Amino acid sequence: MLRFAAVKYKSYALYDPGASRDITYLRILINRTTEAYDMSGSTAKAGNKYVVPAAVIVILLVVGVAAGVYLTRGPTSSTGTSSSDSGASTGSNNLINVVAAENFWGSLVSQLGGTHVNVTSIVSDPNTDPHQYESNPSNARAVANAKLVITWCQKLINASNTPGQSILTVQDAIGLAGKSDLNPHFWYSPYYVNDTVHAMYKDLVAIDPTDSAYFHQNYAALNSSLWTSYMSREVAIKTQFGGHPVAATEDIFVYMANASGLKVVSPDGFMVAVAEGNDPPAQDVATFQQLMMMGNSTVNVLVYNQQTVSPVTQQIKSLAAQNQIPVIGVTETIQPPDLSFQTWMGNEVATLENALNSQALGA
Repeated sequence: MLRFAAVKYKSYALYDPGASRDITYLRILINRTTEAYDMSGSTAKAGNKYVVPAAVIVILLVVGVAAGVYLTRGPTSSTGTSSSDSGASTGSNNLINVVAAENFWGSLVSQLGGTHVNVTSIVSDPNTDPHQYESNPSNARAVANAKLVITWCQKLINASNTPGQSILTVQDAIGLAGKSDLNPHFWYSPYYVNDTVHAMYKDLVAIDPTDSAYFHQNYAALNSSLWTSYMSREVAIKTQFGGHPVAATEDIFVYMANASGLKVVSPDGFMVAVAEGNDPPAQDVATFQQLMMMGNSTVNVLVYNQQTVSPVTQQIKSLAAQNQIPVIGVTETIQPPDLSFQTWMGNEVATLENALNSQALGA
């Protein structure tokens, strides 16, 4: 349901440029002054060797995507309030003020920046509709004082116009700058999360190069944690349940379904309409109802967005329960807000995996 300002989204729900990629192991060799890393995936093989001095930190990570997308970077804007304490701080005493538009990006940049960042996340309440967001004096001051902004709300940034400020726009960072008709729930795609984390890391190093070694360590640790917490489980789901039919009341789940190899069978028009806060077309409602009434052999799991609840989505949820289709809930922002991004995602992926297992066992 989150949207980038001044962009119109139409029937985009099933479009996912990253759907054909694989999540795979990534070995990163980190030098205190020069980073070197290798990708492996469906179109690129790992194995390049990097000659680095003794100061190199060699860390085995599991994360990443094929075709080099992990290396994409772009400008960004963000807001948020959170803090992170990642390891021992070395180098300068610089404190970078960061604003992240939503708390999921705030969580990730907090873990990257550790003791060298002060992060403010603007949207964290699951009951807050970011579509209706309007800047207030407090948020405007936070943005004006930020060295790094990660954003979906361009009007907030325009109001700031702070010299020397780094703006990270997630759509640019993932290589989709200027494109419209996109599903903007990028944080539900592991590929786009990798892209965005890499862009955040590069921005932090550019702002505070003295502490680059510290950011290197946190970057490596975060990537490892992302893999073990949820990305590896998406690979496991794809291996065991690839091609299984699932449905969703809203398009937020499409990226996760694609990464997990699941087939989304719910009507595209229904999901898009709910995401936009509109009534779904009558034909799509009828189609969705029929899918639910056909039972769990036709739809293995219904994914229910707990932040876009309406009478029609509640009816779909009730029909799923009546026909023994497991129902799992997802949220658009980290809930509870004190969880890390990867713990939140890990919980959702684990719930999905459990539902698929229970359906397979006939529970």
